Amino acid sequence: MFCNMFKSKIHRATCTEADLNYVGSITIDKTLMDAAGILPGEKVQVVNINNGNRFETYTLEGPVDSGMVCINGAAARLVHPGDKVIIITYCWLEAAEAKAFKPTVVFVDDQNRIIPEAKAPKHKLTLV
Repeated sequence: MFCNMFKSKIHRATCTEADLNYVGSITIDKTLMDAAGILPGEKVQVVNINNGNRFETYTLEGPVDSGMVCINGAAARLVHPGDKVIIITYCWLEAAEAKAFKPTVVFVDDQNRIIPEAKAPKHKLTLV
């Protein structure tokens, strides 16, 4: 049996842009994608903390250390620059493997820079 498990997330990222006229997707700073183990083209769920909107899309790499989190295409109507979002990935694991699996959480500040583990909020998840 396979279980669909929470793999990783970028927590409380700030949307830097919303481009309604782009073809689709979410563009994320490559540094953040690498830290969270998110691949270009990977399906993600985006949760808007400000208004509760949730949607799925795929990822594009943004410039390294740019802090970019740009919502593209129709989803740009669901998120505005300055909104806080959680970007979540999932994976399929065998049930036995899922029991030991620890997801990766990347906490960021208001400029989308990674917060060191010592300064991150209290939680029970694996950090970058």
